[in-house]
Amino acid sequence: MGELIGYARCSTVLQDLTAQREILASLGVADDRIYLDKGLTGTNRARPGLDQALAAVRAGDTLVVPKLDRLARSVPDARDIGDTLLARGVRLSLGGSVYDPSDPMSKMFFNMLAVFAEFEADLLKMRTREGMAIARSRGRLKGRAPKLTARQQAELVRMHATGDYTIAELMEVFSVGRATVYRVLDRAAGSTLSFVTERQ
Repeated sequence: MGELIGYARCSTVLQDLTAQREILASLGVADDRIYLDKGLTGTNRARPGLDQALAAVRAGDTLVVPKLDRLARSVPDARDIGDTLLARGVRLSLGGSVYDPSDPMSKMFFNMLAVFAEFEADLLKMRTREGMAIARSRGRLKGRAPKLTARQQAELVRMHATGDYTIAELMEVFSVGRATVYRVLDRAAGSTLSFVTERQ
């Protein structure tokens, strides 16, 4: 029998992975075989923890995730990961239920979960945009400083600099509006320019 390799993810740096790790442990995954991503959205495929988990599994192993939306937030990504694992002879366990693409019911259930995960991601983005629009109409966003700590701002700038994250993904990760993301990036760029000018 192959090994159980676990994977867990949360979208923001403020969220806790304890509950997901406990679920994986209850499903028989050893703590040292759990790979994690924190502060990364499911729509972003550039995830170090996921890459490590996919690299760790071998034919006969099982990749275990608490829920499908921890693995992927879009139908194409979910299917791509599932098909890739199948081709490698690796099983996929979603909260204890093993995905069997040869079983029509299992395949339908997997596709339904993928659709719901994508729907939830799209709904979150829509609610964020609506909330920002309402706040703007009430004048609550005019001239306000970003509601991010200095550490969060530094992390946002670092993530943006990697080129792996879109502005929309940074908005979701830090739960802020587009204007806030641009303000933080503009300030960081201005600080860097001022430092260079002073040094010259």
